[in-house]
Amino acid sequence: MLSEQLKTVIRQAYKTIGTNLENFSPRKQQTFLIAEIAKTLAGEYNKERKIITLEAGTGTGKSLAYCLGAIPLAIARNKKVCISTATVALQEQLVDKDLPFLQTHSGLKFDYTLVKGRQRYVCKQKLAAANASNSDTPQAGFTFAEKPKTSDLTLLKDLANALKNGTWQGDRDSWPKPISQNIWQQIQSDKHSCKLTLGDHQTCPFHKARETMDKADVLVINHSLLLADLELGGGKILPDPQDCIYVLDEAHHLPKVARDFSSASVTLKGSIEWINKLKETGDKISSLLKSQKAISPALSLGDNCQDLLVELQKVVVFIENNAPVYFASQTSTNNGQADSDKQYRFENGSIPKTLKNWAHDISELSRKSLSHINKLYTALVDAVKEQEVKLYLAEPLLAEAGFMLQRMENHYALWQMYAKSDPDKGAPLARWLTQVQHNKSHKADYQLSASPIEVGFMLEDMLWSQCEGAVLCSATIRALNSFDHFRFQAGLQANDGSQYQHVDSPFNYQENAQLILPKMKNEPSAPQFTDELIEKLPKLLKTAPANLVLFSSYWQMEKVAEKLRSKHKLSIQVQGENSRQHIIETHKKRIDNNKVSIVFGTQSFSEGLDLPGKYLTNLVITKLPFSVPTSPVEAAQAEYVSAKGGNPFMSLTVPETSKKLIQATGRLLRNEKDSGAITLLDCRVVTKRYGKQLLDALPPFKRIYE
Repeated sequence: MLSEQLKTVIRQAYKTIGTNLENFSPRKQQTFLIAEIAKTLAGEYNKERKIITLEAGTGTGKSLAYCLGAIPLAIARNKKVCISTATVALQEQLVDKDLPFLQTHSGLKFDYTLVKGRQRYVCKQKLAAANASNSDTPQAGFTFAEKPKTSDLTLLKDLANALKNGTWQGDRDSWPKPISQNIWQQIQSDKHSCKLTLGDHQTCPFHKARETMDKADVLVINHSLLLADLELGGGKILPDPQDCIYVLDEAHHLPKVARDFSSASVTLKGSIEWINKLKETGDKISSLLKSQKAISPALSLGDNCQDLLVELQKVVVFIENNAPVYFASQTSTNNGQADSDKQYRFENGSIPKTLKNWAHDISELSRKSLSHINKLYTALVDAVKEQEVKLYLAEPLLAEAGFMLQRMENHYALWQMYAKSDPDKGAPLARWLTQVQHNKSHKADYQLSASPIEVGFMLEDMLWSQCEGAVLCSATIRALNSFDHFRFQAGLQANDGSQYQHVDSPFNYQENAQLILPKMKNEPSAPQFTDELIEKLPKLLKTAPANLVLFSSYWQMEKVAEKLRSKHKLSIQVQGENSRQHIIETHKKRIDNNKVSIVFGTQSFSEGLDLPGKYLTNLVITKLPFSVPTSPVEAAQAEYVSAKGGNPFMSLTVPETSKKLIQATGRLLRNEKDSGAITLLDCRVVTKRYGKQLLDALPPFKRIYE
């Protein structure tokens, strides 16, 4: 139960905020959210299931609400609050704005910190090795994945100097310029090579950051880091789930992030290359240790690697022989890849019996290889601690072995998923094959991939049943005015004790915004639709200075932009031609200088883009944001729903479209005094049966049918 003392603390904090801020007026939506969150987490509704899912419209002040509802209770019960987000932008808002505001104005005493994954930090030893490899006396054991450019070598020296003199804390995000992936992956920290037990690693950036985490009451993380910790059993990266109250902001992203996190993929010829080198790594460790206990795992590792190479070569031959059949009618994947990148999805996730038999063998050999390289790695760490081997000799090999361990873990995960038999009643795994170019030979290689299509059971086992409490919130969790779709995706049940609340935005949608539905001659699938857009948009873009036009396809966006620039001489900023940040800054400058600004964007501009007040008054949505199930996972999910007698369009596609459309229309009104118009150029919202459902799920804009 929520004690009177805690109620007083929360009320006083809210009152103190109001006292410290001019023109502050309590919002009934916000106070309702605070109360519901606090009561749920205190166990007033259910002592065992302290979980609440909230859809809180724009302007309800949900971040302040969940902080006031969770932090006082967590501190009183000696728990941590982990606020998890899906985007860097929200993380930055919490750390740079919301939490400092609360700390300053509420009277609550708490500490907070931003927690990043280990791979966002540099490894001091790897950075030193990378620089030494390019000196006159290169450090043994370190090689670059790709030959570094002169600018890369300069960057490495700059990073090392900045880390040494304290002007850089060692995390990738705080370096002022982008660091290319091929360089960063050579110097990033990883769980194998960065060991706290090794003296020189105790002062590395990652472990220093972890010390800050241990002292903080509130941790700001992201969904991927949360899932990484849960996969390890919880409490390995973050505090134990039983000691955590999780606040999952942007919770509508969680099921997809969980699904992507549980997937695996390997390239066949690429695997053959690094497994050839794995035997050498084992031999080098054995040679350095000069110990009898290292000889056996090194020999076994060599034998297993040789057997793995034989089995993988069988798979390569099998797929090359079947490639003409697999890829005969396949087109290139629709994500900007080369024409040679073609996909073949195994129907119902069922792979040929021959391939499944090999998968069993490869999975078992991978498991044994993983065990042997782990033994060698551990033996080397122990030898350093016992001062039997000098640290400077061991570190390059520890880094090399750590890299191999990560690769073998992924290799084992993929082949386990291919060897696994799918349950009779549950959803099968999605399994597919992609033809890609080999990095070095530029000849065809084959990437095998697998992913679950449903992750609710996993989230229940690892998170909901383990944590002290959880708050799931977003402005768009419901689909078609129902929590059912999200509940199913996230592994929650209607009658399991979890709470659900929807809180409307305080905005006056009827007075401040119009939803205009023009009469269109063509549906978006018609060839003439693009020409109709080119005809209608110039008139629509003359109605206001601050314009955002959202498209569902890059191709269509670029074609329309080209025509409007050449025929109508319009100045248009198009997503992809400059960085998102540059486009937003230029847009705001033009508006500040009383110039017309037009921005064209796709799906990524329909979520998380904040253009308040005068910076957006005219929003045009060219097409309903339907996702065609082109990805193998989406196609497999649709196939599974059909196999159960369902309608994948109505049960998957339409609910997802509803959420995306709400997000897109949510770009217009960001504050209570904002105003403007939304024009939806897709006649299907009027002509199709599902159109009314989509419109009714939107905020109550004033509708105008033309």
